[in-house]
Amino acid sequence: MGGDECVIVVREFDPRKDIASVEEVEKRCEVGPSGKLSLFTDLLGDPICRVRHSPAFLMLVAELSSTKEIVGMIRGCIKTVTCGKKHSRNSKTNDPMEPLPVYTKVAYILGLRVSPSHRRLGIGLKLVRRMEDWFVQNGTEYSYLATENDNQASVNLFTHKCGYSKFRTPSILVNPVFAHRLPVSNRVTLIKLSPSDAESLYRRRFSTTEFFPRDIDSVLNNSLSLGSFLAVPRGCCYTQRSWPGSDKFLSAPPESWAVLSVWNCKDVFKLEVRGASRVRKTLAKTTRIVDKLLPFLRLPSIPEVFRPFGLHFLYGLGGEGPFAARLVNALCAHAHNLAKEGGCSVVATEVASGEPLKVGVPYWKRLSCDEDLWCIKRLGEDYSDGSVGDWTKSPPGVSIFVDPREF
Repeated sequence: MGGDECVIVVREFDPRKDIASVEEVEKRCEVGPSGKLSLFTDLLGDPICRVRHSPAFLMLVAELSSTKEIVGMIRGCIKTVTCGKKHSRNSKTNDPMEPLPVYTKVAYILGLRVSPSHRRLGIGLKLVRRMEDWFVQNGTEYSYLATENDNQASVNLFTHKCGYSKFRTPSILVNPVFAHRLPVSNRVTLIKLSPSDAESLYRRRFSTTEFFPRDIDSVLNNSLSLGSFLAVPRGCCYTQRSWPGSDKFLSAPPESWAVLSVWNCKDVFKLEVRGASRVRKTLAKTTRIVDKLLPFLRLPSIPEVFRPFGLHFLYGLGGEGPFAARLVNALCAHAHNLAKEGGCSVVATEVASGEPLKVGVPYWKRLSCDEDLWCIKRLGEDYSDGSVGDWTKSPPGVSIFVDPREF
């Protein structure tokens, strides 16, 4: 390779001329290990689809100065989230015992790709540093990213070369969508919340949860958000018809309740499992045929994942009370049926590794990820509220709020 070819120019992505080149790099990067199953992503012709719903976003590409060939890319977005909590000092306007969220401006890095033929040339590091420059210019206090625990190249780049530290290890839980509907317990009443009611409930009960987005209203009112659903024990005074609104509900809640919202990833990107043997594909197809012909048996079937498929993401999962996990299970059954009606093959969620409501979420271990590694970096020493200090050194909380715009 000549010296001129190694001169890398990093610039902003131009949708008018870069889409085809970016898609080619994506394809070259998604070559799975020989003989093993691999997951591929189809961005449906929109390279910035996974960041465009955030308040601020940017995509950069790296190209060779001599040939103008694109050999790498990175995406980033900025938002304001909860990084901790403090107690109010003004007892006249706030309950001094009720914690208040401490917000920080945070950036998220995703979609870093470098063409296999141009790796180990410092391109990835150059892309990250240019993206971080943009973060700092926009007043961002922290930058974080998610990567697979066993992706040693990615972990080494960010922790050894870019100054990131391992921060959180949430679990990605994935459940197939069967050909039959899942029954929702007759001991549970489900209530669909309006976006404003959902916002009120989330702000009052979950705003101190780590990574809770301050613009939760934008998330809930987005066209990709298919609804927020509340589960309460059947027989309590709350039903869809008698629903009084979140404020009155929270002033006299039942002993147990749970909530979650559904995000339509199918219209953003599609996934595909490649590398499956003919035997495995035939077995999967057989389970679907049996499930379709005999739905009353409720046999678990493997959905069509060997062609591009869509998914729904469950976010904002939370609840209170001794039976909250059971109510979460009912909500997940309802979300499964919504995904079935929407033509999706799987439903997924991401929760803190120690989340107590995790036991109520059905998932297939083989499709899921026990530890999704989140790494974080402090971009400025003059930031952060005194009650939180350096967020990168804080212990993990019980729960975490995963923004569906970044899944």
